[in-house]
Amino acid sequence: MQINQKMAIIEAILFANGESLSLEKLSEASGIESETVVKLINALNDRYEQNESALNIIRLGDAYQLATKQEFGDYITAALENKRKIPLSPAAMETLTIIAYNQPVTKGFVEHVRGVDSSSVVNSLVEKNLLEEAGRLDVPGKPVAYRTTDVFLRCFQLSSLDDLPPLPNMSDQVSFDEIKEEQAKEQTAEPETEPDIAEE
Repeated sequence: MQINQKMAIIEAILFANGESLSLEKLSEASGIESETVVKLINALNDRYEQNESALNIIRLGDAYQLATKQEFGDYITAALENKRKIPLSPAAMETLTIIAYNQPVTKGFVEHVRGVDSSSVVNSLVEKNLLEEAGRLDVPGKPVAYRTTDVFLRCFQLSSLDDLPPLPNMSDQVSFDEIKEEQAKEQTAEPETEPDIAEE
């Protein structure tokens, strides 16, 4: 199979999918080895650049997505006025930050950090596809744990969670860790043991 044909296959799969697709699924769908798929994606991006195309393939964690370049964002927004993004409220940004740096966590953890009920904020972020369920804790009530999504990465122009900027100061991270330790002690004091996240 010629390299141009392989590139066309990868491009077609990403275009038809519309959303991000993991490297494993790209390899499986195309019948091309993962290492080669990465090289083909790089070659496609080189071609897009040479042709001054509006397209490029972005990496989102271990997944890839065919998308338009950021410089064309204003034009796309103007053409899709009915889909304008609603700015996130301070409460939503605070909640998203807590989850992004400590995921996967439950609403209970978020509320412990914020000190207020956060159900409506978390639900709103799920509706915006910025958060998703990460499974349930194996304890009475089986509370849902949440994590950020590929949409979150794309909105904040991150390739992966490793690209998250450091917290303003170490005391913020220490406070998060202290809360986790405190919750772990509370659970240890009860009959239940430290819960594990069980993927659904």
